[in-house]
Amino acid sequence: MGESHQDDLAVVRDLLPRVAPAGDVAADVRTWLGRMCSAAVTALPATGVGVSLMTDTGVLAVAKASDTLTDSLGTLQFTLGEGPCVDAFHEHRPVLVPDLGAVASTRWPAYTAAALASGVQAVFSFPLQVGAARLGALDVYRAEAGELSAPATGLALAFADVTVEALLDAQGAVSAAAEPGGLDGVVDGHYVVYQAQGMTMVDLGVSLVDALARLRGHAYAADRPLLDVARDVVEGRLRLEPDTA
Repeated sequence: MGESHQDDLAVVRDLLPRVAPAGDVAADVRTWLGRMCSAAVTALPATGVGVSLMTDTGVLAVAKASDTLTDSLGTLQFTLGEGPCVDAFHEHRPVLVPDLGAVASTRWPAYTAAALASGVQAVFSFPLQVGAARLGALDVYRAEAGELSAPATGLALAFADVTVEALLDAQGAVSAAAEPGGLDGVVDGHYVVYQAQGMTMVDLGVSLVDALARLRGHAYAADRPLLDVARDVVEGRLRLEPDTA
């Protein structure tokens, strides 16, 4: 950290302009995140980079990714509620997995199997946090197994820190403008899951955490994205039945 980290921050800031929210803050932030992911893939020894946003209740959604595979693996963590991004957020620390095959049957069985089948051999997740503020995580994917070097790790941490700065700056702009919806639009459909979670909580008489677990269980069993299941619940096409077991 110290001087070396400041040097890394300077490098990353030179690669990326600051977010300058205009009329549509969410669209501006999505554009910036897209540039950040592209810059990170180029600067790091990575095959994919993605940013996911999370909440303390367990809702996670991909805000932006460098490619469709990275986006799908982030969405899979969203559906399953397991993966390096989830752990990095809850444990307040980077989760570095240089050999994903070594954790196949233990840490994240469903996620790991899918990632390996997609050609991903290593993943490194860095929490997006400053002080008490926790926003999500930045995922770095690689097609080859192996440690992330110290210089690359430092640069990845700098990308995470600059992403936090951008998100907090944008939140400040939203607060100043009192913009309806705020940054919710950064993650398409993010609040649909909240709505479905609340509706399921009321319907089944369970906690918010259990409601999300039921939604995830249904999505996994039906082999569908959690977001699609949530939309069906909110729009009245699906109603989960009480667990009679």
